[in-house]
Amino acid sequence: MIELAQVSKIYSNGAIGLKTTSLHIKKGEFVFVTGNSGSGKSSFLKLILKEIEPSTGIITVNGRNIENLIHRQIPYYRRQIGVVFQDFRLLYNKTVFDNVAFAMRVIGAKKKHIKYQVPMALALVGLSKKANCYPNELSGGEQQRTAIARAIVNNNPILIADEPTGNLDPSTAWDIMKLLLDINSRGVTVLVASHESDIVTTFKKRVLELQNGEIISDQNNGGYGQEEEYV
Repeated sequence: MIELAQVSKIYSNGAIGLKTTSLHIKKGEFVFVTGNSGSGKSSFLKLILKEIEPSTGIITVNGRNIENLIHRQIPYYRRQIGVVFQDFRLLYNKTVFDNVAFAMRVIGAKKKHIKYQVPMALALVGLSKKANCYPNELSGGEQQRTAIARAIVNNNPILIADEPTGNLDPSTAWDIMKLLLDINSRGVTVLVASHESDIVTTFKKRVLELQNGEIISDQNNGGYGQEEEYV
């Protein structure tokens, strides 16, 4: 699903975002990306999202060399990747339903399809009864569930979650992680950037650990078939 071949990123000021790296992430894999602040996690994710360009190497996503994408193709490329952020990034003047529907409207989905697909996504994240609520009427966990529903409503094959539990209490964080595992069990490739060692250790999945722009460890701590213990 994702391949980096001799990829590096050196910024114009000389800062190292990512040292030369080659790796594969398989379709349907669940991968934690860990490391302290400044370790290179953000650069790694931004390279996959094509928010920044590599200094060297080739990045292939879902069979496509993304270096070959021209400017107008980039938004369409990014639509195959659902993204969840630490700060939710919801539209606070829109209902939960409309926040999730927004992701479908920007790709030109028909109203009939939106009316069918959005309730399914809300049901998956446990928010069927909150469809008409506004974000300020939700708990932090519910806001993050709304963001996750928005990220998966278009049946994206890849989901990137950047510190998705950073603003949540431990109990809610646990629930959000179980939800991400459930989504992964449906065949979605999931990358989770996290510095929370307890979560990374407990959910036995592949872990990429970065330090000073270098992947210093790539360990598979359980791989596939581990979800049942937590869901």
